[in-house]
Amino acid sequence: MGALERESLPLLAESLDRLAEGFAALPDAGGSPSDGAAWRGVLAEVAGRLQDNYPYFHPLYAGQMLKPPHPVARAAYALAMWINPNNHALDGGRASSAMEKEAVRDLAGLFGWSDFLGHLCGGGTMANLEALWAASRLSPGVVLASEQAHYTHSRLSGVLGLAFEPIACDRRGRLDARALEARLSRGRVGTVVATIGATATGAVDPLPEILALRARHGFRVHADAAYGGYFGLLDDGDLAPDTRAAYDRLGEVDSIVIDPHKHGLQPYGCGCVLFRDPSVGRLYKHDSPYTYFTSTELHLGEISLECSRPGASAVALWATMRLLPPVRGGGFARMLAAGRRAALALYRRLAEGNRFVPAFLPELDIVIWAAQAPSVSESSMRARAIFDEAARRGLHLALAELPAAFFDFAANGVARDRETVTCLRSVLMKPEHAAWVDRIAGILEASADAAGAGGGA
Repeated sequence: MGALERESLPLLAESLDRLAEGFAALPDAGGSPSDGAAWRGVLAEVAGRLQDNYPYFHPLYAGQMLKPPHPVARAAYALAMWINPNNHALDGGRASSAMEKEAVRDLAGLFGWSDFLGHLCGGGTMANLEALWAASRLSPGVVLASEQAHYTHSRLSGVLGLAFEPIACDRRGRLDARALEARLSRGRVGTVVATIGATATGAVDPLPEILALRARHGFRVHADAAYGGYFGLLDDGDLAPDTRAAYDRLGEVDSIVIDPHKHGLQPYGCGCVLFRDPSVGRLYKHDSPYTYFTSTELHLGEISLECSRPGASAVALWATMRLLPPVRGGGFARMLAAGRRAALALYRRLAEGNRFVPAFLPELDIVIWAAQAPSVSESSMRARAIFDEAARRGLHLALAELPAAFFDFAANGVARDRETVTCLRSVLMKPEHAAWVDRIAGILEASADAAGAGGGA
């Protein structure tokens, strides 16, 4: 979506008329009179305030994980807001609860699960909280995750009163299986988090090796696939063999988190937690004096730590998956593949010249690279200068502080005078990015030249 899309507005109005037909028999309840002039003034002020944003919807925004929701998701979400359902109990969200169950069933199907427990959450943080909470009761012990795992795991372990220890990464930003094995030999490990798409680098942890260690040591495996969960839909040749191997084994983990509000074209917040064993539901058992008396069907609040939950999120996700089913070879999968192609193309372009030092080959659609310089310290300063220069030229990137070991600085004559480097990072998650790589690379090269980083390509 290169511009602010408006074509869905007439369709939304038509759908609202269709929705109103279902309640036409109700007597007129009146309502507060609308003050069109006042509304117009307030909304105009809102529109003006919202201009103080980066153009997250445009391909020249290639910094953080911000992807515009699909127009059908926006329209379905807005349509549901005329009802404002609450997917805690069926009383508050009859239709939207059914739609949530159907959408979550299809998400579980990505991993080959048909008999499972799962529901939507406010996002990956809440979803990971539920997964770790369940894990702490089913497999008590220390929680382990890689040094490049999302910081939410150490933070949530603290919230839950669990011991947490980071495990070293290899030079590709993945959990080091040998370091993990060494820590497991000391015992007391309850859960290992496998990151399927690190948010800093896109790295995918070596899941087959982790599962082999589980067979020997008996810990629980939780897959944090909040960012990368959908990439298993790509064709085999679109992913590196070891990355493909991790996705092929995802169905063997104990729990999975996936965030539809990242690659699933949804508004914030829409996360999902899934458990392979549906009997985990017993951990959620509680008594409510009023909530669950109207139906013998499963109320989603019975299997969720959250109470009030937005039914509009479920409606938007259901509508998007109805339009773009998450299946191999489908339109949704092709969108993911376009972002992956864009990342590989940008990586190769950066590696061709003498302005940049790219890190490892991207596994998904995130690219990280350092600025060419005499030392890591100088490279870090140049990265900040390039970041500012690119923004002045309309290209918005991100900065990241990562281990210097991720970059082959020795081969590029960069002295390792510090252990971490401030580098540049792009998340090429919009399908339009595939057609904008040359434009992005050209701005990057001009920005590097202006910042004094390297010579001609």
